[in-house]
Parts: sequence; C-alpha cells; structure tokens
Amino acid sequence: MAGSILGTSVRRVEDLQLITGASTYVGNLALDGVLHAAFVRSPLAHARIVGIDTTEAKAAPGVVAVFTAADLGLPAHHGLMVVNPDLPRPPLATDRVRFVGEAVAVVIGETKAAAVDAAELVEVDYDPLPAVVDLEAALDPASEPQFPDLGSNIAAGARSDNDPLADAEVVVRARMVNQRLAVMPMEGNAIAVLPGPWGEEGANDELTIWVSTQMPHGFRNQTSAVLGLEADRVRVITPHVGGGFGGKAGLLAEHTVVIGAARALGRPVTWVETRSENLVSMPHGRAQVGYYELGLTREGAITGMRARVVADAGAYAGFNGGLVMGPTYLMSQGVYRTPKIGFDAAAALTNTTPVGAFRGAGRPEATAYLERMMDLAADELGLDPVEIRRRNFIQPTEFPYKTIPGAHYDIGDYDLPLREALRLVDYEKVREEQATRREAGDPVMLGIGVSVYVEITAGGGGTEFGSVTVHADGSATISAGTSGHGQGHPTAFAMLASDRLGIPMEKIRFVQSDTAAVPRGGGTGGSRSLQMGGNAVRAAAEDVLEQARRRAAAMLEASVDDVQLTEDGEFGVAGVPSVTLTWAQVAGAAENDGAQLAAALDFRQEGATFPFGAHVSVVEVDTETGRVTPRRHVAVDDCGRILNPLLVNGQQHGGLAQGIAQALYEEIVYDSEGQPLTGTLADYRMPSAADLFTFETANTETPTPMNPLGAKGIGESATVGATPAVQNAVVDALRPLGVRHVDLPCTPERVWRAVQDARSGHPADLWREPPAAFASLPVRPGGEVVEGGEI
Repeated sequence: MAGSILGTSVRRVEDLQLITGASTYVGNLALDGVLHAAFVRSPLAHARIVGIDTTEAKAAPGVVAVFTAADLGLPAHHGLMVVNPDLPRPPLATDRVRFVGEAVAVVIGETKAAAVDAAELVEVDYDPLPAVVDLEAALDPASEPQFPDLGSNIAAGARSDNDPLADAEVVVRARMVNQRLAVMPMEGNAIAVLPGPWGEEGANDELTIWVSTQMPHGFRNQTSAVLGLEADRVRVITPHVGGGFGGKAGLLAEHTVVIGAARALGRPVTWVETRSENLVSMPHGRAQVGYYELGLTREGAITGMRARVVADAGAYAGFNGGLVMGPTYLMSQGVYRTPKIGFDAAAALTNTTPVGAFRGAGRPEATAYLERMMDLAADELGLDPVEIRRRNFIQPTEFPYKTIPGAHYDIGDYDLPLREALRLVDYEKVREEQATRREAGDPVMLGIGVSVYVEITAGGGGTEFGSVTVHADGSATISAGTSGHGQGHPTAFAMLASDRLGIPMEKIRFVQSDTAAVPRGGGTGGSRSLQMGGNAVRAAAEDVLEQARRRAAAMLEASVDDVQLTEDGEFGVAGVPSVTLTWAQVAGAAENDGAQLAAALDFRQEGATFPFGAHVSVVEVDTETGRVTPRRHVAVDDCGRILNPLLVNGQQHGGLAQGIAQALYEEIVYDSEGQPLTGTLADYRMPSAADLFTFETANTETPTPMNPLGAKGIGESATVGATPAVQNAVVDALRPLGVRHVDLPCTPERVWRAVQDARSGHPADLWREPPAAFASLPVRPGGEVVEGGEI
C-alpha cells in the first residue's frame, strides 16, 4: 500500500531495554526464598557407578538437600526429537555415566556458593569403562557398546537401495568433515522453578517455570508429559533470552532435575549454568562425516549422487541423529537438477556430550558437502566453479519443484543472487588479481570461493497463533506464539499491526513467551517466526480492522463499504473528509457496549518455504604459516519479501559470523578417553570482533506463494551459505600447489600441513572406503523416489 511502513528500515523497539540493562533474564530473577542448584558431574566419559556418598555434602553449611537419581525418582526421557525410543536419558545418571559432564547428583543450597562448595564433597565411586569417542569408530561392531542391550552403537539409520552412479562418465569422491561445534549463546541454560502459582494469570497453576528456551509452549507440553501433569496447570515464562541458536530447544536433563527438586522441597529452585558447564552440557551441533560420490558427464552435467553420512548423536541418542535423516537428507539435492540420489545415514552413539541443533540444524551440513563436491567436480573437469553450477541449476520455469528426497521447493531463481554476488565482488577482476599473484610467486595466495544454496524454513508448515487487541485509549496489544530471543520480534510484529491499523508503533505493546498470556504457539526454530507468527498477527489485525469498520459505520451512520481508514489512522466516510473517528473513539464505544476490538486466531501455512542465495568469499592464505585472512565476503540471500531490511541485515551478519567461524576457527575436540580439550573459552577458538571483518550483504526478493506476506526465513540462511564459500576459497587458493581439499575448520595448522603434504608430493587422500556398517542399515521406508521435477 502507498506509504506502507513495510519494507523500510525501522529501528528495533526492544533495544532500549537491552542496552540500558532494564531487561530481565532468568539469572537476575528475584524470587522470595529461592534455593540454588549445583550439579555433581562425571569426570569420566564412560564408567559404571559403584556408589555415591552424599554424607559430607549434606552436612555442609547452607545445604538444604542433596539428591541422586534414586532420591528424586524422575523418569528418563528424550530431548526435542526422539531418535531411538529405547534410549531415553535419565535426568541424573543411574547405573553408568556416558560422557564427561553428565550430571550424577544435585546439591541444593541456600546460596549458590554453598551449593557449589558442597558439590565438591559428594564422593562418587566409578568403575571405568572403555570410551568410544570417534563417530566412525563407533560403527565398528567391536567398539565398546554404550547400551549393551542395543547390540551396536548405531542409534538409528537408513539407506537407499539404488545405484545412482550407473550413468556417470566421471565420478568424483571425497570424505568430508562437518566438525562438532559449541552452540555458545551469550546466555547459557537457565531455569527457575516455583512449585505453585505466580501472579493473577496463573492463580490455578501447580507449577511456574521461568526458563531460557526457544519454545515456551513446547517446553510446557514436554514437562507436563514427562511429569504426568495437566498442561494447563503448568505455566512457562521466558523472559529475555541471550541467544538460542538451536541449543535451547526442548527439556534438558538439568531442567528436569531442577523441577523435581523444587517440587520435592516445596520451595523455588534456580540454576544458571557456568560457561564451563555450558561447553559440556548444552547439546553440541554439526558433528557429521560425509562420504560423497558425484557422477557427471564429461560436459559437467550431474548424472547422480551417492552420499553416506555418519552423524554423531553423542550420548543417549542426541537428536542430531534425527537431523541427518531429516533435513540433511531432505536438502541433499540442493539447487541442482540431479537425476538420481542415494543417501545412507547412520546415527552413531559416542561417549561425548549429546549432539542436537545448531543454527541451520542439518541444512548447513547438506550444503557444505554438496558445494565442496561441485568445486571438486569443476577441478576434475577443468571448468570454472561458477560455470559448472550454472550448467546444473534447477531453472525458474521448473517451479514448484519436487526433489528426489521429497522436498517441495516453492519458488526459486538460483542464478539471480549468484549474478548479483559476482557483480558485487567483481569476480573477473578478482580472478585477474589471483592470476597475477600466482605468476609472481606470491607466498600469500589469493582464493575465491563460491557457494549457492537452498534451505528449508518453517519445515512442514503448520499453524501459529497471533492476536491483536485495540484498547479504549487507542493503544493496541499484540501477541504471537513464536518466542523471540534476539531476532526483533517486537519490532517486526508491531510493524505489521501498525501498517494495517494505522496505530503508531510506540502505542503497540507486544506480548510473547508466557503460556498464561499466549494460549498456544510453536516457538522459534527453523526460521519460522515471520512467515508463521507474522502472518498470524497480520491476519488478526485484518480481522480487528473489519470489526472496527463495522462499528465505525454504525457510529457514522454510513455503509460499511464507504468507511475507510485514512492515512492519519482514523476512520472516515468516502467523500466526507470533515468527519472522522479515532481508534480510541471506536474502541471506547465498543468497551461501553461490553465488547472489545480483538481477534485471536491461528494462521496456517500448507508447507515449508525454501530461501536461497549465493555467497562469494575472497581469502588470503599464507603458505608459510597456514594463516587464512578473509578479505571479502559477499552474501546475497533471498528470503522472499523483506519486511524490515535492518532486521534482515542483522540476521545475515549473525549468520555470517557463525558460518565463517565454522570454516576457520571453531571445533570441539576430545582426547581418546573422551576428555574435552576445549572445555573453556581459553581453548575453544570462538572468534572475537578482532577476528572478523566488514561483511557485504545484499538481497534479492522472490516472494513465496506460500503465505500472504510472501516471506521466507532468514535466520539461518547466511550460515548455510557462508561456510562452504570460505572453505572453497581456502582450497582454491592452494590449488596450484596440488591441494584439493582441506577439512573444516581450516585452521593454520591444518592448512600448513596440507601445503607441506602437497609440496612433498604426498597430498592427503580425498577418499577412503566408508564404514562397512552402512551396508547393513535398513532400507529407507517407502523405497526410493526415482525422479524429481515439476509438481
């Protein structure tokens, strides 16, 4: 509409609270009589528990209680996703521990210091067992089993039953690592539990929980199911959240223990994890190894692809095992026309921290593998990396498009963002500079990496709640079932309501993340918020506007068809500009009649949306030291129609930081006994502002037909595109030396060793045969989809 606020850069309305410290987090929540929890954690990766002596700890000053699994009797349960129903995790370890950092007991103290000190006094007698740390070694039938009754360390798996390479004239192969990452939000896990009601809205509640989570309603529902409580008697409140990135999805073991302790003592209990705890207890991300074979014609057309991927589920079948069989498989085809795909996936159990979601949750892994294979194929066939991609793109005229793994791509033009990214970086000029430096023998070599991706957001579609209420003073309250943790929900949703109702944003209050105030919701994950929650708020605003027009028509003694909302946000009659009514007048009249201008509804989206984009990265690699210095990174991400460019750019910047960090810096490392070697920020190489550089972001807009706003997700897109672009750039720089691949992360040591191996005439092998366990996996239910194409 003319003069619409949508599509403009509007400053975030929530930032004043954040930057002035007025925000409330779980960690600074004040509850009368609150107790503090401290966990006793296993120092061993794998051991039987012979005995636990809590005598000294119970007698320590300030200690209220010490609980073991036998004391609380809490049921074992799964996380957000059930990978193997036979492998639930006990909230406190029972007969054995399965990773360093697993909670064995909990101390409850009057102060945090008292609880922490007493935790040191708990004596646990362990009988050590061999630890299985490597995800590929875990597939060996001879490896030490985590669960002897299971028969192997494969929590779940599936394979294809076809030969996708039969028609290939050329086959390129590579074993590639997507390393284990720490999710590392600024705020770690935190929970406070009151065994009873809080506030008027929760007067009938049996349990009130404040928790740093991405999905308050999901947390409530899972808690209720695990503890056998009525969901409507449990209230979950999520105050401000210092980041989530997938690590705060679902009910964790420590959450369950704190809830159980509060109920057992009849007093409020809180727990805020330390950074060291966070590194060993919050689920990690990525942790996959992929064996990929890409078949092509000699002209560079893809004929088929075979992928065999091991995902490290960690202990207790963390839901990363489900991600490999879900989004990694679903998005394995990427942006390319691929006639045949075979995809085998195995979820390995290891004696390490359980692995779950991290920004992208299975989709960045799929793109990283595929985009490396495209560069390897280009190198094998002597083609430019851009050219081989263009020869294989699914074309705009083919949408909507069904892929072989079963994704229904809504709309796409994959060359559109690629053209823009190449233009912005001045691709030909950078290639000329690269050639000049190579001819001069410069030891600091220039590399250019390209990545083109498609990802899935709001997977499966579904519904989301939204509401709008206009009050007698002309202000409005809006709410949504999504739950923001830094993305800008208050700003985005207020913009939608303001644009439709003409009420200034400063007069709109946003309510979220409280199950007593918002009746239902799917929370935030999978980049679903705007397209689901935003459309729900938009639809509720439309409903309220129509209610107001009917009431205004009666007050103005005019036909509803003649009543319109003016640019000043008032109701008038067409052709009679001198008489108008304000929102306050219309809403006040409704209130006098015992009514309210309000709408609460669920928006339904029939399927997922598929954002896409292209990234070009330019790096310098010092062949003498292995140091990689990013010079430029151009990201062109297409998230459909853009509501607020400022919010989109913020999401791009955050995604780029984490994607580039995976490419160059971050990695969780264990020794052979399962001891974490990266258990603090002194060891875990998370980049600081000094390590990063100015990002160049842009957007193309290809509105989706899946929702009225035409919006797709943006929260994870830049992470999906960034990592392979940087990795490809590093390898491209070293290509003249004979280096064909460098595994993630491309650290100075790893790059230096690749250079030395190549110079010695013994470059590292790209390929080795995958673990034999793939051949024994069950064939994927329903057989193979034999062809993709237009729907």
